[in-house]
Amino acid sequence: MQRVFPLLSTLFLLYACTTTVPHAPVEEKPVTPVVVAPIEKPAPVTAIIEAPAPVLAIDKNAVPHIALLLPLKSKDYGSAADAVQQGFLAAADHERHTLPIFIYSDFDENTGVVAIYQKAIANGARAVVGPLTRSGVSALAAEQNIPVPTLALNIVEDKPAQQLYYFGMATEAEARQVGQLAKQQGLNQAIVITTHAQFTKRLQSAFEEEWIASGGGILREIEFSNISGEFSDIAEMPGTAIFLFADSKTARLIHPYLPNKLPIYATSQIFSGNDNTLTNYDLNGIRFVDMPWLLQPDHAAVMTYPRANTPLSIDHERLYALGIDAFRLIRVLLSKKPNAALPLDGVTGDIHLRDHIFQRVAISAVFQDGRSQLAGANSTPSIQVFPNQAIVAP
Repeated sequence: MQRVFPLLSTLFLLYACTTTVPHAPVEEKPVTPVVVAPIEKPAPVTAIIEAPAPVLAIDKNAVPHIALLLPLKSKDYGSAADAVQQGFLAAADHERHTLPIFIYSDFDENTGVVAIYQKAIANGARAVVGPLTRSGVSALAAEQNIPVPTLALNIVEDKPAQQLYYFGMATEAEARQVGQLAKQQGLNQAIVITTHAQFTKRLQSAFEEEWIASGGGILREIEFSNISGEFSDIAEMPGTAIFLFADSKTARLIHPYLPNKLPIYATSQIFSGNDNTLTNYDLNGIRFVDMPWLLQPDHAAVMTYPRANTPLSIDHERLYALGIDAFRLIRVLLSKKPNAALPLDGVTGDIHLRDHIFQRVAISAVFQDGRSQLAGANSTPSIQVFPNQAIVAP
């Protein structure tokens, strides 16, 4: 069977995707972000700025602002970047008391990140959010001159400069988290099921690293090849859990062939929303983790921020939520007192700061009658922040 995952591929491309600047203090005034273009004078609240040649000096007409660096014009990443932008501006509009927001969008994340970052600083950026892809974040991380609080929207292994922080949607942390959930239930043996998709191999690697470090054992590793007989000899052994790393469509094909009595765990990739009740019946009983934005409508932060004006796909909803929390986190960094505001009760999860990485803990849920239900009274389980994700800060 041929399986096509266009939107998942885009998202996982994204995943794969104190020196201060001399400037007179400027009093922040209440503003309402609106998009205008182009920037011609120091008045706009939000502006679209084209990518110029690198500028290293501070422009004499610089305007204090928050710079948002997103590849909005990219064929591959433009729609994802737009969802992040919508969430970011929705959060900014709600806060109102903020610096103006300038949006820098016309650049190549593979080659133009450093130049556009330098231009934002020259234009007076007091803080920067972006870039979005792994390649863009790696390029910026290699630039050790980071003079203002900078929140990159992906997580890479590169050692960050003093004012560079990482925050992203990498699902590897969820794979580690479901391993911890299973451990809390007294399970100690794992059967791991993946597909040919490369992202499932990354989830498998992250999970097994966490699972083995916590004392768990791996009984079997199975790569699904559209042959149901692959699962016929799985025994219902006490203390054993199945970890299913697949998207929702493939998981529905696999689940009917798995033993009913073995608990099954998955990441957010299995959840495509509660609108598909009939098809989700095939996932009943599977435990997974995802963000409050999708699973907990009565969550305090979720009720605070508006939804997108135009309905988004489930994956773009996640990116919209990322934009909301990105704005909240850059405000935390601008306050210069992050410890006072953290952990942050975010719409993407409970957010902690460890060695320049903002790590989010998702909430656990289970499929029941074709819909997601929070797993137990405590929607946010006791989960450790993952030290093996940490990057040692300078």
